[in-house]
Amino acid sequence: MPCLLVVDDEQGVRESLRMLFKGDCEVATAASVAEAREFLQQTKPDLILLDLVMPGASGLELLAELSEQVDPPPVAVLTATKTIATAVEAMRHGALDYITKPFEVEALRIKVHQLLDHRALEAEVVWLRAEVDDRERLGNLLGQSLVMKHLFHTITRVAASHTTVLIRGESGTGKELVAKAIHDLSDRSDQAMVTVNCAAIPDNLIESELFGHERGAFTDAKDRRIGKFEAASGGTLFLDEIGELGFGVQAKLLRALQEHQIDRVGGSETIGVDVRVVTATNRDLETDVAEGRFRADLFYRINVVPIEVPPLIERRDDIRTLAEHFLAQSSSRAGRDPAKLARETISALESYPWPGNVRELENAIEHAVALAEGDVLLPDDLPPAIVRGSGVEVLRDSIRSGQLGFDEAVSDFERTILTEALERADWNQTRAAEKLRITRRSLKLKMDRHKITPPT
Repeated sequence: MPCLLVVDDEQGVRESLRMLFKGDCEVATAASVAEAREFLQQTKPDLILLDLVMPGASGLELLAELSEQVDPPPVAVLTATKTIATAVEAMRHGALDYITKPFEVEALRIKVHQLLDHRALEAEVVWLRAEVDDRERLGNLLGQSLVMKHLFHTITRVAASHTTVLIRGESGTGKELVAKAIHDLSDRSDQAMVTVNCAAIPDNLIESELFGHERGAFTDAKDRRIGKFEAASGGTLFLDEIGELGFGVQAKLLRALQEHQIDRVGGSETIGVDVRVVTATNRDLETDVAEGRFRADLFYRINVVPIEVPPLIERRDDIRTLAEHFLAQSSSRAGRDPAKLARETISALESYPWPGNVRELENAIEHAVALAEGDVLLPDDLPPAIVRGSGVEVLRDSIRSGQLGFDEAVSDFERTILTEALERADWNQTRAAEKLRITRRSLKLKMDRHKITPPT
């Protein structure tokens, strides 16, 4: 039977949790961090429910001590709604999740059992990490660059937890593939993963889409309809483009995430749901929060574990691998023998900035396969914008014709790369310098030398 340690200075909370889980766990309680330390010297629990605000040492102090251990017990923090920001900070320091007071009994029971399952998955995660070191793909994600190996590690770590995840990245980077990999590596993989594109559903229909509706709830509601939360119960719900949700639906989504309960539109029954929610966006949600377009409390709730999917320009080492993968797929679909990429074609692909990311690369290879006459794809088979945008042919022709010397060509290429990086960072010099892996001072000197100035 698993061991649960409840650390809370309120006797009523300790006793309530002891009674709630006494049939499922061996429940130990501590009224302070000092008592918890004494217990932990003798026993290692399978889960700690830790209050953050207590007299004397705080829960954050104990969490910091535990995080220094080689194999610390998992921790879920207990918090009042007004201290959610502090709870999120605790999670960044090692807590698995947070539970808000007052508790809803059934939602709390589900949450604790999910967290107890975490330790059973840890051995599998260690194995997966070792596997990832020597592999070029995870699920349908493909890549051998350092940034992709880091992404693979992050996915395997977060898959073993049950907390919410926010996947961030530009359009076309593969955010849905990341969500699918998280689901497939989790203990929910035998259940459904349900996807909702929040940007594709009108505001007046999104609430019904997520939570369902009862017959007669509105004019066209001729029958009861089960929403995506209920359809995904036991599995994973992936909310793509979550930044497009209206304020009203955001409030109902927050309640569903916090209480694990929903109400169908037009219904009077509260329905419990067991759903792991993964979200994605290509928007700057921090700015949306600051400007009042996105709820701060919902942002804290979904941004517990953020995952950044790199744009293709930051993983140029993967371009050839991805191109050859898409080439094999497109050749097979076209009923052709596998084609090869000419060296000049690879150069053009690796020089192009890929504003549409992996999706654009896949479409470009499909275009080339459709037009190629032989078994080797040449630069002319690619979409014209890619050959022009790569700069390879332009620079080569300019040097061959004597219009540009070598030093001038290098200078032009550097100016192009700097300008592209600044544009992608919305002319934020600090972010652009980080992407280019140079200092901000170095970037500023290069901007001055090339006379690059922000648009007015």
